[in-house]
Amino acid sequence: MLILGAGEVHRVLDDAEAEVVAAVRRAYLLHERGRTALPHSVFLRFPDDPRNRIIGLPAYLGEDEPVAGIKWISSFPGNTARRLERASAAVILNSMATGRPEALLEGSVISARRTAASAALAAATLGSSVPETGVSLIGCGVIGFEILAYLRAVLPDLAAVTVFDLDATRAEAFAARCRARWPELKTEAADSAEEALAAHRLICLATTAAAPHLTTGACRPGTLVLHVSLRDLTPESILTAVNVVDDADHVCRESTSLHLAEQLRGNRDFIVTSIGAVLNAGEPFRRAEDRVTVFSPFGLGTLDLALADLVRRRAESLGLGTRVPDFLPTPADTAVG
Repeated sequence: MLILGAGEVHRVLDDAEAEVVAAVRRAYLLHERGRTALPHSVFLRFPDDPRNRIIGLPAYLGEDEPVAGIKWISSFPGNTARRLERASAAVILNSMATGRPEALLEGSVISARRTAASAALAAATLGSSVPETGVSLIGCGVIGFEILAYLRAVLPDLAAVTVFDLDATRAEAFAARCRARWPELKTEAADSAEEALAAHRLICLATTAAAPHLTTGACRPGTLVLHVSLRDLTPESILTAVNVVDDADHVCRESTSLHLAEQLRGNRDFIVTSIGAVLNAGEPFRRAEDRVTVFSPFGLGTLDLALADLVRRRAESLGLGTRVPDFLPTPADTAVG
């Protein structure tokens, strides 16, 4: 068993935005072409504790050298008050020859980067008639910061960022961190979500909301909303938007905004296409200039596998990680005397 901790994962993925986006793009294409297996994620919830959850995302990615495994990720929003990260995760990769687990990787960094790469890829793919020069980030946590880093990698004209969080102190701290990292970016904190929604034609929602709380009424026509956290927008706003998803079967469940919209409408006709279909078509996508476009990615486990495999391969070439040769039992260990 190869074990790779957070520091080693960071060493591989830091400053590797182009490689990560390429891996995510490849995973979307393989999924679109039917070369993946993707059971529904398993949500472990707790009696009398609706905020916390742990999710299992099993997946298979049918590349030339196929990959199978699972991400096990917890979301405990109360951790932020303890000065801990909200999410923690582990990824297990299995051998496709024997089925035996062969790598264990710290998964929260992988999860955050694949989420950010997915959002950035959508922003670059679901293009506008004019270059994107600004973005509004609603939700000032780890994911929001990673998304901004990846947006800067794919949108060279990005020059301004507006941030908003229900916790104003958190928003100001986030803005200060952005200014320190990217002094060339004009960074401002908005006083309300509506102000942030109106500030730019590129919006990212990355909150811990459990139920819809925003409409797209304040958005400019032609806006692209990266609906990363999936439960921010009212179903009515979803039904009036041009909707792009990663996988309709996955995103229309677990009380996401799209699931609620499906229940309200009685069908999924409001979903126009998937990001994989757009990429596979190989033709420029121009979003509607008179409506809001919403990209709602459920977060496919195949993306986690694509990045975990990238990390494993790169780590092995660099001699990183800890080998545990006796992690699994040998035939002698299991022999009956």
